[in-house]
Amino acid sequence: MTDTNGLGRLSRRKVLAGVGAVGLASAGAGLGTSAFFSDEEEFRGNQVTAGELDLKLDYKSTYSGGEGRLAQIKAMGYPEAEDLGDGTYLLGQAPSPADMQDWADLVQAEGDQAFDFCSPAADEFLVNGDEVPIFTLSDVKPGDTGEVTISLHLCDNPGYVELFGAITGEGDNGQNDPEIDAEGIDTDDVSELPDEIQVCVWYDEDCDNVFEPTGTGERNELEVALVSDTSGSMRQEINDLIAAATDFVDNLSSPDEAAAVSFSSGASLDQELTTDYQAVKDAIDDYTAGGTTNMTAGIDTAEAELLGGTNATAGASKVMIVLSDGSPNSSSSAAAAAADARNAGIRIFTIALGAGAAAGFLETQIASSPDDAFVAPDPADLDTVYGEIAEVVLAGEQKIAEGTMREVFEELSERISLDGSRVESGVQPYPGNTTQCIGFEWELPFTSGNETQSDSVSFEIGATAVQARNTTPPSA
Repeated sequence: MTDTNGLGRLSRRKVLAGVGAVGLASAGAGLGTSAFFSDEEEFRGNQVTAGELDLKLDYKSTYSGGEGRLAQIKAMGYPEAEDLGDGTYLLGQAPSPADMQDWADLVQAEGDQAFDFCSPAADEFLVNGDEVPIFTLSDVKPGDTGEVTISLHLCDNPGYVELFGAITGEGDNGQNDPEIDAEGIDTDDVSELPDEIQVCVWYDEDCDNVFEPTGTGERNELEVALVSDTSGSMRQEINDLIAAATDFVDNLSSPDEAAAVSFSSGASLDQELTTDYQAVKDAIDDYTAGGTTNMTAGIDTAEAELLGGTNATAGASKVMIVLSDGSPNSSSSAAAAAADARNAGIRIFTIALGAGAAAGFLETQIASSPDDAFVAPDPADLDTVYGEIAEVVLAGEQKIAEGTMREVFEELSERISLDGSRVESGVQPYPGNTTQCIGFEWELPFTSGNETQSDSVSFEIGATAVQARNTTPPSA
């Protein structure tokens, strides 16, 4: 029998120890002792507990249906609806951030500001086994749009996540005069609404209810400078930094370029912008820790390379990723250097590594926006954080499905596998204790005309998860 858990080896070692004790006892008896050696071991309190996989949801939904309709929308079943201006209304959200942060901040917060969506206490705020109607709208007109951002929280173990949905009902609700007169008589007595409404579903990376298409083929060439803190305090984390930063470089492909910059008491351009990604990784592999934290010099060096380096390209998307585990030698000069780089068109992402990092400073003074500020509480988190940044700068917000409502829900009825890492090939699982926002937007185009008058459509959308271990990866 093959021993897979080590208990067989432990048992054998115990038997051999007993044999040795008997031999020693016999020898001891010849010297006049009457004591016998004895030994006893046991494995107590054994217990096997199955792992857990819990998928929880929350959401924020809006409706753009024209100005001055707040009272009407409240009467539709949204008593807490808010007028967001420009004819857009907040319909609902869970959890409600009435006494917390804004919803988008809440689902993205990290470190001390993080909200534990996986805690039992969070269940009262979340959609967890409940049926929640997000849209129950009437008097929808051509040109109206609605959007819901669903925040998926996969708790405990890694898992594959699938999105599903279905059209559950549709009705013509009678043919009124304008409908009948539009391009001939409408005699099919069915709802045209699901064939007229256009739907887009996407990975909403920054949870902001807005689709931002910057994926491959739609973006400019990327030039990215990895700006790494190699000060003395990084001695314990330097190997994790090297591993995660080189993994980030592996995500690049020509014509995108990368450069390596390190800073401690000063700054060094370790590798200029290049598509020779191995050269960039070799430069990062040579990092050692020592010195102070001259973040200003690191940002200035990276800015000079991105804007005026030998291989810098006018019109390319310029990105800087600044990692630090501490506070800069001069906060004011580092903030000024970052402002100068941002004003020159460089997008700055920041990574605050560990408890000693100046996370608030990096977020508010260095990063281009709070959405571009990341926290890695532990060095082991760096790979995930660099991966998240790669998804934003390389892939942008990718579409999951688009088309008419009927077409999209036909896809959803077959279940759509969500990809836990859009920068790797194949469908990847989501890590345990992770959040992913999914955007769902519908629009009734102006060109829909009269045929949809009084028509209705009902639908449902949701997600399911299955543990990744011992599960065959789904196809895309």
